[in-house]
Amino acid sequence: MSQKSRLETALLKPIKHNIISIIDKKRRGGTHTEKEIRFLVETMVSGETADYQVSAWLMATCIQGLNLEETTWLTRAFVDSGEVLDLSSIEGVIVDKHSTGGVGDKATLVLVPLLAVSGVHVVKLSGRGLGFTGGTIDKLEAIPNFHVALSNEEILAQMKSIGAAISSQTTDLAPADGKMYALRDVTATVDSIPLIAASVVSKKIATGAQAIVLDIKVGRGAFMKTREDAQALAKTCRKVGQQLGRSISTVISSMDQPLGYSIGHTLEVIEALETLKGEGPGDLRELCLKLGSVLLVSAGISPNLEKAEAQLATHLDDGTAYKKFQELVSAQGGDLEALEDTSLMPQPERIRIFPASKSGYVKTLDSLKIAQAAKLLGAGRTTKETPIDLGVGVILRKKIGDFVEAGEALVELFVGKKHDEEAFEQLKEAILLSDTPVTPPPLVDEVSLSATNF
Repeated sequence: MSQKSRLETALLKPIKHNIISIIDKKRRGGTHTEKEIRFLVETMVSGETADYQVSAWLMATCIQGLNLEETTWLTRAFVDSGEVLDLSSIEGVIVDKHSTGGVGDKATLVLVPLLAVSGVHVVKLSGRGLGFTGGTIDKLEAIPNFHVALSNEEILAQMKSIGAAISSQTTDLAPADGKMYALRDVTATVDSIPLIAASVVSKKIATGAQAIVLDIKVGRGAFMKTREDAQALAKTCRKVGQQLGRSISTVISSMDQPLGYSIGHTLEVIEALETLKGEGPGDLRELCLKLGSVLLVSAGISPNLEKAEAQLATHLDDGTAYKKFQELVSAQGGDLEALEDTSLMPQPERIRIFPASKSGYVKTLDSLKIAQAAKLLGAGRTTKETPIDLGVGVILRKKIGDFVEAGEALVELFVGKKHDEEAFEQLKEAILLSDTPVTPPPLVDEVSLSATNF
């Protein structure tokens, strides 16, 4: 072997407890051992490995990738870096759902109570919104006095009493993921499929769920812009789950236009309430039935997706899902009166109409630009500390494929203290009309059902 070959071999050979060699190994396209992955994560959490070193490894990983074993080891190291919610005392199957983030996505508010009346227990630890995606926890705070921060003991007690809980994420669960994600967010390394998979799956495992469905968004208003990337992420998440003994199913759904008609916290809660009462927009109902049916089949509650969907639809139409949501709100201190009189939730100062400039068919409703318009009104954050206005947002009056007359309302802007001109201009770029009929895109692109583990 030449001197150059020996040097290259030495550089690729793992050096115990040497973060520089780990960075260099991945930079050169090498494959990590489980010990190297665990060392990286543990020293990052302890502070022995500096942020700039983790950032260097993240960039190398973003370029060179991780194989399935490396991704699985990273996921397990994230889980082991903190607590795992112990729900072993709860009888029955515990399920969970995660969305990779979308515009107008209030599915959790419908799905949690819907599943709880369908034979499974569901615990949902959610986050706050950042950037263009809305956070479930922020939306729930539109309900006066709703307590979003539950302790592990409160979650356990509520799961036993009503079978469902929604709480803010705790830093005790997978803290290594939280620290690494914060670095990814500022180092242009967010869109790495292995890193996304490890982040998503570790949090779901740490919550104690046995059956998990991931709603992977694709399109203009999603992190995954192409179907191929969405499929790759779905496949990786399923395989990592299988390696770690978790039933993970995936649904790929479109985010080329917002989900439902409402974007904004109070507005989205109201739309979720309508859906729980058997009304609401068809696409939101369709997605919730699809995600819920996947979980019921994965949990062994229903023999197939068709029967599961029928069961779930009945619970929406007969009001039982809505009653369960009332129980959840009551258990977490929320004002039940606000569910019937939504004027008790945060309200805008005024409403402004965005009219169609001509007659035609709606061709494009750019989710990202519409979300940015809502953000300009005060509905979104730039940093985690940015205050938001829960009463503002937009309501779409037309969706892709709908016909609109010149001067007819396309969007209603719910305006607060922030000026609305920039948001109004943003909508001009977000909505395109066509002179000829337009076929709406399908909502659900692909369903991959995991084998039942129960």
